[in-house]
Amino acid sequence: MHRSTPRRSTPAALPALLLSLLLALTACGGGDDPDSGAAAETSDAFPVTVTGSNGEVAIEERPESIVSLSPTATEMLFAIGAGDQVTAVDDYSNYPEDAPVTDLSGFTPNAEAIAGYEPDLVVLSNDQNGIVDALEALAVPTLLLEAAVSVDDSYEQIETLGDATGHAEEAGSVVAGVQERIADAVASVPDEVEGMTVYHELGPELFSVDSSTFVGSIYAMFGLENIADGPGEAAGGYPQLSPEYVVGAAPDLIVLADTKCCGQTAATVAQRPAFDTIPAVREGRVLEADDDIASRWGPRIADFAEAVAETLQG
Repeated sequence: MHRSTPRRSTPAALPALLLSLLLALTACGGGDDPDSGAAAETSDAFPVTVTGSNGEVAIEERPESIVSLSPTATEMLFAIGAGDQVTAVDDYSNYPEDAPVTDLSGFTPNAEAIAGYEPDLVVLSNDQNGIVDALEALAVPTLLLEAAVSVDDSYEQIETLGDATGHAEEAGSVVAGVQERIADAVASVPDEVEGMTVYHELGPELFSVDSSTFVGSIYAMFGLENIADGPGEAAGGYPQLSPEYVVGAAPDLIVLADTKCCGQTAATVAQRPAFDTIPAVREGRVLEADDDIASRWGPRIADFAEAVAETLQG
């Protein structure tokens, strides 16, 4: 059992499917080396039964040919030391650099193409085109781990992959490390951060996230109030805000999750009409985030929390 990271409020609703896909499949990664380098556990733990979004999945033997169709799952697998068991990943799994990237698609998956890699376990985050049933019809063990809606969901998925791959101990260590780093990041910010407001930008069209989303739950840990919470209720957690709304909300922190996809920076934001009046812009609290780190729910969420803390400290 993992222990929950201290938080100051709790998220609620599930994210919209389409924008969950967008978040899961963003481009170009970076950050710390995710491979723990730990030796594989023995096969004595098998057979095992793990639970995913598609129910219970029986795994008879330690998988040695894993196909990951989820960039987040790929990061988790390598972080827990199962990288050597991964034989193929989807075309958006760009982290770590040594992940075996192929032209397999997690957005438009093809069961026959996946089966061509002779996997003994397939991990994915979306059941697009009925891919779960199609793979099960081919007798391919398939573990569906849908987009997390809380940090605890992320921890549970890491632990599930640890059980599924024979790396339960390493997975527990990864979770403990991420929990500690996030707790330290939250504790590092001054008390006056409580109640400050945040605007998270998914794109220059001003799509955002509210507190019911995974990313929103991280801001809640810092005691931040999300300016998208009102509009987000009618938009599945991912509202499109107007420039006038953002300016009027006067956020104290702006987080740009569109630096790679769309070339947005603190400078481009300041050039938008009236955005130079926003406290976050005036006071230098605009975080130019890595699009991938700000959208995936794997171990690099600790990197993101630390980046938020550093910006708030500044």
